[in-house]
Amino acid sequence: MSLIQIQEPIEEKNHQLSLETIIGIDLGTTNSLVGIIDNNQVKLFFDNQKKNIIPSIVNFDNQGNVISIGEDQNEKISYKISSIKRLMGKNYEDIVDDNNVAHIAKNLNNQDIIYLQIGQRKISAIQIASEILKYLKKIAENNLEKPVNKAVITVPAYFDESAKNATKKAANLAGLEVVRLINEPTAAAFAYGLENNNQGLYCVYDLGGGTFDVSILKIQQGVFKVLGVAGNNSLGGDDFDKILQNKGFKNARAIKELLSLKEETSEISRLQFEDLISDKINETINLTVNLINDLEINKSDIDGVILVGGSTRIPLIRKKLSKIFTSKKILTNLDPDRVVAIGACWQAYNLSGARKNLLLDVNPLSLGIEMMGGVVEKIIFRNSTIPISKSKEFTTYADNQTAMKIHVIQGEREFAKDCRSLAQFEIKNIPPLKAGLARIKVTFILDADGLLTVSAEEKITEQKQEITVLPSHNINEIEIKNILLESLENAQNDMENRLLTQAIVDANKDLEILENDLKNVQFFINVNERKNITKKIEILKKHIAEKSSRDHIIQAQQDLAKVAENLILQKVNNILTKKITGKNVDEVIPNPIFKSFKKN
Repeated sequence: MSLIQIQEPIEEKNHQLSLETIIGIDLGTTNSLVGIIDNNQVKLFFDNQKKNIIPSIVNFDNQGNVISIGEDQNEKISYKISSIKRLMGKNYEDIVDDNNVAHIAKNLNNQDIIYLQIGQRKISAIQIASEILKYLKKIAENNLEKPVNKAVITVPAYFDESAKNATKKAANLAGLEVVRLINEPTAAAFAYGLENNNQGLYCVYDLGGGTFDVSILKIQQGVFKVLGVAGNNSLGGDDFDKILQNKGFKNARAIKELLSLKEETSEISRLQFEDLISDKINETINLTVNLINDLEINKSDIDGVILVGGSTRIPLIRKKLSKIFTSKKILTNLDPDRVVAIGACWQAYNLSGARKNLLLDVNPLSLGIEMMGGVVEKIIFRNSTIPISKSKEFTTYADNQTAMKIHVIQGEREFAKDCRSLAQFEIKNIPPLKAGLARIKVTFILDADGLLTVSAEEKITEQKQEITVLPSHNINEIEIKNILLESLENAQNDMENRLLTQAIVDANKDLEILENDLKNVQFFINVNERKNITKKIEILKKHIAEKSSRDHIIQAQQDLAKVAENLILQKVNNILTKKITGKNVDEVIPNPIFKSFKKN
């Protein structure tokens, strides 16, 4: 497998033609959309009725055969199944209240998959969702006039693995390979191009037809992380329609939508409507504020609020959010009904080969951590096939060291200063042991998306810290090529300096050990012995200070070791044999065993 594909500059038109076709799909509870990026523009596809927002409804006849998708008044329709997304990945025990509960088929052998009784057939939630996806695939193929086999599909941030797997199975049944599942709040942020921000905190307020979700996103080095999610799966714009209907208003949805544009209609004013729905709106606002408080985030730290879902057009919602976050932070440039689909399209476009940075079939640059002396210890080497996980154990440098800084590095040079710094974090509460006794396991996990998670765990206390970064952030193929060329040009010099630095680090450590050992036997060393060993110490220190050749340092280190080791061992033996004191030896000499210098 090649490290990276580097091509000569080509015409943008030819580049567009070479891209793999991957569609973006917003598979919504109430509505679904499908599209692509064409000439750097979002293109959401229209169905035969010239609509690009497709109600997530599957219509069946009395035999359980699919008649159509979306709103349809066909007289042959006996069953209209909507909000099937709520059943994805659930089992019978999970169902408490759902639009489709009346259709749930009972007493089936497989209790982990929900089936609905549709006419004469028992059809799983996965199969019903696949019908929607199959229809979206057909719409895309009709617009593109060619087959489509791959898709990026959005899912709620609260979806667990069962729900995600169910979505993938539904897509496979529809003839689609899921290239990526992307969280809906992340897709919304992607639509606004927030991945280009170095860092930030964003609130995604999503009020759709049938559900409400609020998510807090943290963006750091191009990586989106969902910090927390809250919501109500039984609260949405449909509830506002029902309130109007219960008050005797016909065409409730049309009235609601018109009141987002006008102060009043012939039947009701905006103020009257807001009074009717204020309790529902306040519930969403309370959920939002409580989530922020639970995450111990100051509201002033939120950099922006992204509105998702058609119901967020209601002025009262924007007014209340503005009071919390200020009106400047409310992002309204994109259509809230389409913002998630737009993000899915951009993600599909990026994964189709449009990205100018690197191809993530392999790790293009080595990843590691900085060691003593500034040298880099590589953990995942370049050209490693991903996903990949690698671990190494490290130890403390100084006695009683209780913390260790982990500096994550990317690059091919031997010193951290010549590589890219990706992240830094500390692992604390290391037991105060002698240098070299503590064990810290550092693990690098690089997933198929190029997301790197670095964790450090102290093995005695099980204290653990971790950080997640995106190594490909703000780096392109040209920069990678230059990094590789630079490493080749400096390879010999870098390695010589690395070996010299390691020799200096080892020599300094051995000097520290020696000086401690000498203190323990200082009263048993005569003047000549002291002069001899002091002379050897000064020679080694001089070579270290002048950064002499590695050979000189190692030779001086070995000369000192030969004299010091024999001297100290002799004195220890004298202490043991002559029994100078009545105390235990370990009380007289806390560290009686001299640690031999390493022969390099």
